[in-house]
Amino acid sequence: MAKDITKEIDLTNESGVQGQYKNWFLDYASYVILERAVPAIEDGLKPVQRRILHSMKEMDDGRFNKVANIIGQSMQYHPHGDASIGDALVNMGQKDLLIETQGNWGDVRTGDDAAAPRYIEARLSKFALEVAFNAKTTDWQLSYDGRKQEPVTLPMKFPLVLAQGAEGIAVGLSTKILPHNFIELCDASIKYLKGKKFELYPDFLTGGMADVTNYNEGKRGGKIRVRANIEEQDKKTLVIRSVPYGVTTTSLMESIVKANDQGKIKIKKVTDATAKEVEIQIELAAGISPDITIDALYAFTDCEVSISPNACVIVEEKPRFLGVHELLKTSADNTKELLKRELEIKLAELEDKWHYTSLEKIFFEEKIYKELEKRHETWDKVIEAIDKAFVPFKKKLKREIKREDILKLTEKPVRRIYKLDIDELNAQIKGIEADIKQVKYDLDNLVDFAVAYFESLLKKFGKGRERKTEIKLFDTIQANKVAIANTKLYLNRSEGFVGTSLKKDELLAECSDLDDVIVFTKRGIMKIVKVQDKVFIGKDIIHAAIFNKNDDRTTYNMIYLDGASGIAYAKRFNVTGITRDKEYDLTKGNDKSKVLYFTANPNGEAESVKILLTPGSSARNKELDFFFEELDIKGRSSMGNQVTKYPVRSVKLKEKGKSTLAGRKIWFDDQFGRLNTEEKGEYLGSFETEDRIIVFYADGAYEITDTELTQRLEADKILLIEKFDPEKIVTAVYLDADKMQFNVKRFKIETTTLHNKFMFIKEVEGNRLEAVTTTIEPVLLVRTGRGSQARQAKFKIAKMVEVMGWKAVGAKLMDFSKSVEMEWEKGADNKAPELF
Repeated sequence: MAKDITKEIDLTNESGVQGQYKNWFLDYASYVILERAVPAIEDGLKPVQRRILHSMKEMDDGRFNKVANIIGQSMQYHPHGDASIGDALVNMGQKDLLIETQGNWGDVRTGDDAAAPRYIEARLSKFALEVAFNAKTTDWQLSYDGRKQEPVTLPMKFPLVLAQGAEGIAVGLSTKILPHNFIELCDASIKYLKGKKFELYPDFLTGGMADVTNYNEGKRGGKIRVRANIEEQDKKTLVIRSVPYGVTTTSLMESIVKANDQGKIKIKKVTDATAKEVEIQIELAAGISPDITIDALYAFTDCEVSISPNACVIVEEKPRFLGVHELLKTSADNTKELLKRELEIKLAELEDKWHYTSLEKIFFEEKIYKELEKRHETWDKVIEAIDKAFVPFKKKLKREIKREDILKLTEKPVRRIYKLDIDELNAQIKGIEADIKQVKYDLDNLVDFAVAYFESLLKKFGKGRERKTEIKLFDTIQANKVAIANTKLYLNRSEGFVGTSLKKDELLAECSDLDDVIVFTKRGIMKIVKVQDKVFIGKDIIHAAIFNKNDDRTTYNMIYLDGASGIAYAKRFNVTGITRDKEYDLTKGNDKSKVLYFTANPNGEAESVKILLTPGSSARNKELDFFFEELDIKGRSSMGNQVTKYPVRSVKLKEKGKSTLAGRKIWFDDQFGRLNTEEKGEYLGSFETEDRIIVFYADGAYEITDTELTQRLEADKILLIEKFDPEKIVTAVYLDADKMQFNVKRFKIETTTLHNKFMFIKEVEGNRLEAVTTTIEPVLLVRTGRGSQARQAKFKIAKMVEVMGWKAVGAKLMDFSKSVEMEWEKGADNKAPELF
């Protein structure tokens, strides 16, 4: 009969089954965290990376080694197979910092894999040899099989974990440290050592742009947004010049095709022309706006990704979550301590060298070596005799003479000693003393020494390591405003349904599946719903349209009958924000209320209507006119103004109205290159529908554009942007690089074509626009020279130059000078000063 073993095992005991599983799990979790997934704070390396570098140092003879050989050497220290070693080695090689590579090592931008290990080669970089290795300051431990010594951590004199970044998934935690710029890390280390503040933000080999507003020092909870660089090659073609970190050209193109298939964007073709530089060409469909498509690519594809850092490192054999500032400070302190240890070791070696060289000098100068020629009974007697001969000179030495010192002296060949030999020893001692003095000075001024060390790293290895990722603020893209209309919306008025599946009913609009629909019924109910297959609103729909949130210009004019009192009320209102799927009663709330008249006016138009009363009403005048312009625009919940207390037969449009709203006020946000109505940036003015904007660029072109808020303007290239007035005279000063002079011209804008750049200065390489204004009486302030040679002049341009055609070359203003500064005098319209 089988035994019931559960009766013999205490499951609650630590030595029972549950206890064993608990211990085993903790052991396994600790092993994965400490030995595989998370880097150590001391050198910023995971164990596999450290073992690879140690193996490469053992193999280092200045020549390249086959990666297959490096993997084999590393397997003496890393007991996890060749695949993990090979992957880690390729990953480090692609980062182009510690390892020099030769052959096809793949491409992080395209996702191409490296060639097989037998075909590619590697060696330690000069940078790695300088910062990562010093056997004298390395702590050692036995390898996994006890046969060899391996470093506990490498003596890393650089914030490597921040330069390379790190990513790993352990048991119960993960780490994701983003890479940072080499030059900025050195600069930040110098600033920290000097007690100054510093900032650190990620920099990716793949380039692109990054919004680091919420980086949070790389701690948990932080986030950065990374974008590809997208250029408008022409009105039909966009070109992607970089990929976001962690995205390949292949996956990027797949996301673009997917967005096109889903109807979020509309393109004809996408082509990968990537070679030395990333180049993905996107051919747009006919009639599609490049600006909106760029926004849509950021909103719906991997052209923009969000990255959540999570900086976790091993500190004293425990995982800790630290910010990049703390990691940098710890690394700089560690570097300073390692430099101190190196100096102390060097000082001890120099003092030993000084001691022995001084002994040698005395040995020969005082002819102590002649003790070797005397007949002593034993060798020990010879040593004693030499030691005794040194007694008068021991005060000149800095430590005791040991037997080993004397034995070393006796090993030197005894020959005739010349004065030159003594002079040489004196020179050596003098040089050693100078070195000792310098080392002691460096130890006393350790901070300055560490600063000089980082400055030396910058000088030796900083070239070509400039920032690749542009730090930039990103604007918020509203997905529903940039999504291409990919579906059709239908309306069944009588039954009260709207949706994309009602294809036999009335076509309402083309829209995207991200849009909202606003619907009004005859009962006076308003409801806003998301575009979907089919949704019930309420019977007798009188108006439906795509809803634009925060739209304060679309104005609804309405006359309704109150079911309780029989009184007709009129109201005007906007709908700017609501709760989706909630019913709003626009009347006084009685079930018998109904809408007698309703219009939606995109620009606040206020019409007049004719109201006919019922024939049987007691009113003397059964026909009256009502003017909506007499009503103020109020909230949607307002009761409205009384129109008549008599029964109404019908309400009909008498005359269309004009807008009662002031022009739309528009600002230009030069941070994002966007027009807006939220009062961000420079105020451009109040715009009616037909008004335009003019933009002057630094390259000497102007462009007339409309007030469409979705367009993107090149803010960093704009010198002047304002409301366009064709009657204004433009005054422009530009550099004529051919003649090395500044020219000035005055002209009117004669073109009317929108969204087309026109060059109004000579098209020669090096020419640029220096200053431009539409001021009536412009006065130009010009400063030349510096210090005591500084001069200032004021030019009254309107009296110097006649108005000419916009293509004219202009007149010479002055000769070119590198130290010229120009600006327009404020208030010059009132009274311009004289020229001097």
